[in-house]
Amino acid sequence: MRTLHFGLRVADRERSLAFYAALGYEVIGSVPGTSLGDLTMIKLPGDAFVTIELVSGASVNPPSRGDGLSHFVITVESMDGVLAELAAKGITPDEPPGSPDGSDEFWTAWITDPDGNRIELVQWPPGHPDGITAADWADG
Repeated sequence: MRTLHFGLRVADRERSLAFYAALGYEVIGSVPGTSLGDLTMIKLPGDAFVTIELVSGASVNPPSRGDGLSHFVITVESMDGVLAELAAKGITPDEPPGSPDGSDEFWTAWITDPDGNRIELVQWPPGHPDGITAADWADG
């Protein structure tokens, strides 16, 4: 098994599409009028598959913070570069970026979408795999 994608309830489809487009996401397709609401499939250009399904429309309960999603994570090549690009589009981190391990190579920053969903941006140290592995806890 593997994770296919996750769905985010959004109050205003166009506002959310503008936000996620500013992050680099592109629309792959949409399915209007399902029992869940109107579905819009998005992905980052480097992703092989859709990673987020935006769920909107009159039949959707408006999202509210704490509805189950804590956050999701996007990896970035250069934290400074991405934050500069986002700032040019009016998106600023919730707090200054930090290094969870105190190094100069591993950085995280947090942003929040228009519906209050928190997004963690991660710049891995050079040579780190693309995701978290058991090796990240080898000493624990």
